[in-house]
Amino acid sequence: MTTPASPRPRPGSMLGPVLAALVSALLVLTGCTPSTGSASQPSGDAAATQGAPAGLERFYTQPVQWSPCEGGKFECATVEVPVDYAKPSADTAKLALIRLTGRNAKASLLVNPGGPGGSGYDLVKDSVQTMFSAKLLDAYSVVGFDPRGVKRSAPVTCLNDTQRDALRQVTADPETDAGLQEEFAQQKQLIDACVANTGPMLAHTDTISAAKDVDVIRAAAARQVQLDYLGYSYGTFLGATYAGLFPDRVGRMVLDGALDPALGNHEITLGQARAFEAAIHAYVRSCVSQSDCPLSGPEDNAVAQIQTLLTSVNAHPMSTSSGRIVNSIDFVNGFILPLYNDSNYPALTQALKGALRGDGSGMLRLADIAADREQDGTYSSNSSFAFTAYNCLDYPTDSTTAGMRAEAEELKQASPTLGEFFAYGGVNCRDWPYQPVRTPAPAHYSGHSPILVVGTTGDPATPYEWAGNLRNELGNAALLTWKGEGHTAYGRGSRCVDSNVDAYLVDHKAPADGVHC
Repeated sequence: MTTPASPRPRPGSMLGPVLAALVSALLVLTGCTPSTGSASQPSGDAAATQGAPAGLERFYTQPVQWSPCEGGKFECATVEVPVDYAKPSADTAKLALIRLTGRNAKASLLVNPGGPGGSGYDLVKDSVQTMFSAKLLDAYSVVGFDPRGVKRSAPVTCLNDTQRDALRQVTADPETDAGLQEEFAQQKQLIDACVANTGPMLAHTDTISAAKDVDVIRAAAARQVQLDYLGYSYGTFLGATYAGLFPDRVGRMVLDGALDPALGNHEITLGQARAFEAAIHAYVRSCVSQSDCPLSGPEDNAVAQIQTLLTSVNAHPMSTSSGRIVNSIDFVNGFILPLYNDSNYPALTQALKGALRGDGSGMLRLADIAADREQDGTYSSNSSFAFTAYNCLDYPTDSTTAGMRAEAEELKQASPTLGEFFAYGGVNCRDWPYQPVRTPAPAHYSGHSPILVVGTTGDPATPYEWAGNLRNELGNAALLTWKGEGHTAYGRGSRCVDSNVDAYLVDHKAPADGVHC
């Protein structure tokens, strides 16, 4: 998650582990063998529905029917929530849930993959059987859900697939007054389409409302007095928000790839720009040590070659074998995607080889994966639209020309390679019809259950220092550090990280603060 995207989707969103796993599967050709589990249901607890906020009793006590789905390995259900928690008797929406139940499951673990706009349903359906340890999968019923406004849950709906393709081809230059006005105009058209096609949920696609939804899911679907939760990336913000609203209902909570809720839009964007610049250098160091690297060292020289390539694409969009073009924003979104997981460095190397020969096909494929565009031209999610909706309601933004121009200069200093592409995100929210519902503030948690925060030292999307900040703000929390590259840690191959998380979630051991892996 970063400053809201401009009409041309900009880099830096908190994609979380699902997209990284997808790239690994498609491009690095990592094999996988799904594990199996029984369809037994963890025992419920009637006490879970007690203490429902006034006026919300019917949501907390609603019957939830789980039924086999997705080939029979999983179970699916829906949970009804109010669109506006201030008016629970008005419009309602149904949230889509899926679960994979372990043979010895005695509790449910709710998971969120990030975003905002990521599908927890897809995380469980497509990824947890290879990401999560066998120990965790055996001990829990892992529950994924699409948050409000996302994919299957009253989705933010704006453009059709053809219109989305056209939007990605916009090449206005916000550095010029005319180009900036063109971007404002393009974004206004998008906003008008979102308003026309989404309905009342658009005004309430925000993290505070989503956290309240989580408590309804805890009570009605998981039937637990306390919430066990694993959130990645933006999911840490959702989890921390929940912990502040419902401190006594926190059970075991893991927040991996932490966002600092105290940071404003500008601070988040600046932090990500610096972190992605560092990630580029980490990739280059790895690349130039390989015989097939298309870049030539030393390190700074190789980074300069990437900068020259970006300058060229910015001036002249690159052709591809499909006939589509790759403009600079698509190129950058494709370029940064493999930086989320260093196991995907080979995919970036192959795409750069083609690009340096004048063929943008590989980079376009990466950009399409980042945009959830399938090879048949359809888009499999609404993540970019949900991302915008959440961020415009979660964060005040500076959309003034002077403010964005000043920020652009600061971003270029922070990231000579990518800074200009992180700029002008304020375009997205200037004409958003609803005002932000929160002001950035430190996380506040008064519960008795300790929370485990996980940070990766080379994380480009959620810089490592944010994990320390969140741990300090929560107070009753421990910090687990992984010295590695890429976004998030659990399920990415560190036995040390996985064993510490499993000891906390499965064995119920209190997390030790300051552990390094």
